[in-house]
Amino acid sequence: MAKAKTSNTDRAAPKRAPITKRTVDAAKAGAADYVIWDDGGQGTVKGFGLKVSTAGAKVYIYRYRVPVPGAAARHIAPKKVTIGRHGAFTPEQARIRARELAALVAQGIDPLEAKGAALAAKAEAKQQAEERARLEGELRLEKRAEVWLEAYELTHRPSSVAQARNAVKYMRAKLEGKALPAITRRDLQGVLDAIPARQKALRQQVRAYLSIFFGWALERGDIAENPVQGLSNPPGSAPRDRVLTDAELVDVWKGAEKIRAPLGAFYRLLILTGQRREEVAGMGWGELDRAASLWTIPASRAKNGKAHLVPLAPLVIEELDRLALAHQVKARAEEPDPEEWPEAGPVLTIRRGVAIGGFSQAKALLDAAVTAARDGRALAPWRVHDLRRTLATGLQRLGVRFEVTEAVLNHVSGARGGVAGIYQRHDWADEKRAALEAWGRHIAAVLAPADDTGNVVPIGTATTKLTG
Repeated sequence: MAKAKTSNTDRAAPKRAPITKRTVDAAKAGAADYVIWDDGGQGTVKGFGLKVSTAGAKVYIYRYRVPVPGAAARHIAPKKVTIGRHGAFTPEQARIRARELAALVAQGIDPLEAKGAALAAKAEAKQQAEERARLEGELRLEKRAEVWLEAYELTHRPSSVAQARNAVKYMRAKLEGKALPAITRRDLQGVLDAIPARQKALRQQVRAYLSIFFGWALERGDIAENPVQGLSNPPGSAPRDRVLTDAELVDVWKGAEKIRAPLGAFYRLLILTGQRREEVAGMGWGELDRAASLWTIPASRAKNGKAHLVPLAPLVIEELDRLALAHQVKARAEEPDPEEWPEAGPVLTIRRGVAIGGFSQAKALLDAAVTAARDGRALAPWRVHDLRRTLATGLQRLGVRFEVTEAVLNHVSGARGGVAGIYQRHDWADEKRAALEAWGRHIAAVLAPADDTGNVVPIGTATTKLTG
């Protein structure tokens, strides 16, 4: 029986023919992939071929052997370079490329290795370009600082955010436009050195926020090393120990009566409660319970992030009653009642719905009023925070236990810190109330008219023991 004839398209074996457009167009898919090797006479490029897949795809290739000294060609394994698909290359363009590859082989250069090196170089160049764009864009100090501040603002008190922004201002003044990875310890030292040496507290504050910011950048992979490491802490100011005397407290109280409402009430509440400036300024009616005589400072507003209960002494209740009455009168209530406190909104407000601010201007007004009341004699320099220290010192002199004083101030250091703070869960509620009421009575006594001082006990000589 005669053997069936096999068609060209069924052959998987390589073929030889001049690789022209006619040859390429005539090539059809077979049962297996096959290659047509170039065989066109004088212009033939040895190793140049057209690979035809079973799906009909046509790809130009170049097969070669790189000469090895002392080795026969037949003992050298062939290699193959894909030139490209038909359509992307014409037959003549593909032949030209094959001729270029053959020239490399003739020089002892392996086209695959050269291609790999070129690709690696291209990839490296691309990576360097992307890194350069990142350094010149998102990694610039001012841009990353803004991202950090946005995140910082979500979890920190306004006063801390203001300090952070101030530190960024000093950084930008020296390092604007510089990429974070390029910033050195020497650069940061220059930021600190630009702050006047006499402003020791500010230098320390900026250094602290430098550490926080660059620690954040290190965590996110923006920098490989933290340039703050090894940056020495600036020398600090001597610890403040200013405590106002009873006479000075009276002067401040009376001066507060002369300035516009509710700023006067703000300073009187600071004297009576001993709480932090921002906590008192941000006091909300919703935090107050008149029936229980209690002020609850939420954790979100407390500096240490811990909710704090502040018992309200009678003098504080009186102050808040006056503020509530003023609020009702301003709101044109039909029957104002000082014992009916609003349910919401800031207690101390000048602009409706906005808690007071502008502490520097308010302190300047108070100092001017105090100086005027003292016939032009200013008090020795003092700060608002000194009122808090004055209350703490006063409670100690009144015989209040140190642990109770710490609880009144919502401190977690000292007696309430460390292991003791973990196991000591007593909230000192009754003791805090007794202490603040005793302090309120003391303030009332020192404020008594000069001709009615029979019950006044100077704070330095008080002997009443409030041990709970």
